[in-house]
Amino acid sequence: MTTIYQHFRPEEKSFIDQVLNWKSQVEQSYAPKLTDFLDPREQEILKTVIGKNHDVQWQLFGGAHYSERKRALLYPDYFEAEKDDFQLTLFQVVYPHKFVKIEHPQVLGSLMSLGLKRNKFGDILFREEEIQFIVSKEIADYLCVQLESIGRATVKLVAKGFEEVIETNEQWQDRPITASSLRLDTILASVYNLSRQKAQAYIQSNLVKVNWTHIENPAFECREGDIISVRGLGRSKVISIEGKTKKDNWKVVIGLQK
Repeated sequence: MTTIYQHFRPEEKSFIDQVLNWKSQVEQSYAPKLTDFLDPREQEILKTVIGKNHDVQWQLFGGAHYSERKRALLYPDYFEAEKDDFQLTLFQVVYPHKFVKIEHPQVLGSLMSLGLKRNKFGDILFREEEIQFIVSKEIADYLCVQLESIGRATVKLVAKGFEEVIETNEQWQDRPITASSLRLDTILASVYNLSRQKAQAYIQSNLVKVNWTHIENPAFECREGDIISVRGLGRSKVISIEGKTKKDNWKVVIGLQK
């Protein structure tokens, strides 16, 4: 018997079950359900699982149309979703930028150190020395009181309207590669011009994520749409798998983040 799980990786089953549970809640209560922030892979799973369902509809919003991390709102057909229904707060970080530099990992580390889960935070945005981040509204007051420093910098949070959100312009540069297999270590070696041994070392040192999840298995098989990030080397995307060459290698189109 065909099941929805066959279309996804085994490790994604628990999240699929979560989406099905959200859908059931909306159907039974006939009321909207707001999720925490979802990464782009989770968003794709939600869209596929819910589909174009007349009884339960969905929207995604993370503060701007280009947001990477977004909350999902599932709702019955009578409901008209507004941006305020996503319960988001945009914070500007005020800090002595002339004397200290703050980087993305420091911001995320400081937020996580307050005992909050990653799914309570959306995108962390930078523009030169300007820093913003988006959070679930329910933790906004707590953050204002508790977040006093990031790295060595004393900070203050100022709530902003979303018309002031920093714009990002993520671009990918297509690059065709050939690889002997679709294993993660093989793809990494081809994309980043590494030896297989070096690629395996990155993976086994917990420096590689696929679809925002740490992968420690070099034999993990890559698929179309996968986002791969390697600490220190950047991000890439499997745009398409084009079949095999005459020498039985895989032809793959990779997107490299500019």
